[in-house]
Amino acid sequence: MRENLIRKHYWFSGRVQGVGFRYRACYIASSLGVTGWVRNNWDDRVEMEAQGSRELLAQMVEMLGRQRFIEIEGIEERVIPVEIESGFYSR
Repeated sequence: MRENLIRKHYWFSGRVQGVGFRYRACYIASSLGVTGWVRNNWDDRVEMEAQGSRELLAQMVEMLGRQRFIEIEGIEERVIPVEIESGFYSR
């Protein structure tokens, strides 16, 4: 599995703060076995680093977009180096 791991840095914009985005991200990531972190940014976006297979990361983003009250209008993402970590948490 280690060779299939990728890590992505995301910035989500839209209605993503004050709607349970970080809580839902932690729940979804943990249920999928994705590691990383999520936090609110000062510019009303949510920033996240997530690590897992390409398929699991795509599934996580799709599931976040289907959550009640969350309205993702834009996603910026880039692939970054894989890190050694366990768990997914809110900063």
